[in-house]
Amino acid sequence: MKREIDFVKFNPTQNMTILVKTKHPSDECQLIASKMMSYDNVYAEQVGFIQKPQRHEAAAHLQMAGGEFCGNACMALAAYLASESGLNHDDRTEIVLEASGTDQIVLCQVKKINESYICRVAMPVPKKIEQKTVKFKGDELQLAIVRYPDFIHIVIEVDQFSEPMRKNAEELANLLGVALGANLIGVLLFKSDSNELAPLIYVPPLDSMVWERGCGSGTASLGAYLAWKNKGAVAMPIKQPGGMIHVTADCDQDEVTRLNIEGTVGIVAHGKAFIEVCDLHLSGVK
Repeated sequence: MKREIDFVKFNPTQNMTILVKTKHPSDECQLIASKMMSYDNVYAEQVGFIQKPQRHEAAAHLQMAGGEFCGNACMALAAYLASESGLNHDDRTEIVLEASGTDQIVLCQVKKINESYICRVAMPVPKKIEQKTVKFKGDELQLAIVRYPDFIHIVIEVDQFSEPMRKNAEELANLLGVALGANLIGVLLFKSDSNELAPLIYVPPLDSMVWERGCGSGTASLGAYLAWKNKGAVAMPIKQPGGMIHVTADCDQDEVTRLNIEGTVGIVAHGKAFIEVCDLHLSGVK
């Protein structure tokens, strides 16, 4: 017997995202996401579930499979809702969302350009930013730690995205995932001379580790860190393997007061995915 799952697949800066439209028990969501993300199914980097909101001002609630917050998935959901409302070319709309990983409402501004959507999202601000020097594999590593209530991003400024540095980032993410018990660990390699970002995202509840081609929340954390470091406003495009994501951030006395990202979202597929019900049960999900 197969479970039918209605989904929409999105392309926010090549950070391929699946949003599930059908309702499923919360204890099945992680496994459904793992199955859909796999190469032999729909295949994507992340999965979220569209749910009814609790706040009257919100149009929908976005529940990521690992309970994390995801800026690109928020942009994807906003684009989907805008498309369902019949938004025309060059028109704009504002959409309010609830999202996992934050208690704040998420304000999204959407503009349709041909068949794509330009989305600007007001991101949750970090609760703390700090710099530390740590010993890792016998070397001293300069880290910027961007802390949120349920996840952590680590910014490492590098000269190049070398294979040894990528391996170190993966080992560091694994180590922090075990030590901290967070819903998400991001290790963000940043080349400041060219404004290039290589974002590694590890979601321990899903055992998912991906070098993303475009990371919205990672871009926001990088912007927050740079505003905090420079003690002032930042507005800049951040180049990633999948394209550009723009970030703006304001900082006042070591506290980030405003944080936005902007990127392009395409809707690439609507359909049904099929998962064997026995797979859910055999994997320990009741």
